[in-house]
Amino acid sequence: MGGAVSAGEDNDELIDNLKEAQYIRSDLVEQAFRAIDRADYYLEEFRDNAYKDLAWRHGNIHLSAPCIYSEVMEALDLQPGLSFLNLGSGTGYLSTMVGLILGPFGVNHGVELHQDVIEYAYQKLEFFIKTSDSFDRFEFCEPCFVIGNCLEIAPESGQYDRVYCGAGVQLEQEDYMKNLLKVGGILVLPLEEKLTKITRTGYNSWETKKIIAVSFAPLVLPKHRDNSKPKAVPLPAMFEVRTLQDLARISIRLTLKKTVAGPGPLPRRRLAHSGERFRRRRAQHRGSTLLSNRYVFMSRLIPGPTDNNNNRSGTDTEEEEEEEGNCRVLGDPEEEEQEEEAQERREGGALLHEAPVNLLRERILGLPLPEPLKMYLLHYREK
Repeated sequence: MGGAVSAGEDNDELIDNLKEAQYIRSDLVEQAFRAIDRADYYLEEFRDNAYKDLAWRHGNIHLSAPCIYSEVMEALDLQPGLSFLNLGSGTGYLSTMVGLILGPFGVNHGVELHQDVIEYAYQKLEFFIKTSDSFDRFEFCEPCFVIGNCLEIAPESGQYDRVYCGAGVQLEQEDYMKNLLKVGGILVLPLEEKLTKITRTGYNSWETKKIIAVSFAPLVLPKHRDNSKPKAVPLPAMFEVRTLQDLARISIRLTLKKTVAGPGPLPRRRLAHSGERFRRRRAQHRGSTLLSNRYVFMSRLIPGPTDNNNNRSGTDTEEEEEEEGNCRVLGDPEEEEQEEEAQERREGGALLHEAPVNLLRERILGLPLPEPLKMYLLHYREK
């Protein structure tokens, strides 16, 4: 499923395409998508396919198409502080994006059938926390994954504000899914080949909206031996008492963020132009630059026109300034290459923003605090 938008050269271009096609429509969703590079959730040998609008599967590891995740994120109508349950949490890509919006006081749980996929998800989560500069632009609700069949969730488990199911749901399973929701909550799931949004408007009342046609593999039914008791899947505690240290860290980081930068959209990365067209233009330009330099050199050896008083036409100052200007423009081939390449990128609509400085990190490292406390405020991240 997918292929609704053009492939991108990088994560930002993919998101630009999703915005243009109206799959991403809100600022919160856009910021979450830009904060996490989709390619980081692929195995290394498959990264070249990460920015195509296509689903990807390798063994038990699976990612839905970007257009599907976009519609899911928009339909969930996420807000800070909500509780979220991801049924079939997979690589953790969606749960991590959701966690950026939920903030430090939200709840972010996932249920996954395969142990190897849970291990993969935690590896990717750790990589994001330790290496991504985007991490410090948000106060993150870290996802927690448990193994089990999502059709066997313990009855005593709490209800959630938002629920997503990443596998095809049959009509006879719909009521089970609805009961996982709080009143006022939103459930998004593939139901009868349609991505469907269900809002619980009351204890026994619901509103249903079909979003787009989709094709998902069906939920795996629980397998029980004869006369064996089903093993219920216990979910993590809905709300845990936070330590004073955690609360202090959240408060300090929020205070520092207010002093170093506004919320603002995420800066976009520079596109790397390495195609044959750009190499060919650079080669052509290198030759023309050498010819231009020779021309400037030879022109200095040939006297200019003189007036009747044997003085050179115009003022000496003007000519000197002009020659100096020519030297500045044509004297350095490398500078000219960079200027022309920058102009080509501007004309092609390429992004020229430099990699952003992590202002929060720099501010914390500059504080007159013991090193262990600085590392605690940075979540012990080492870069």
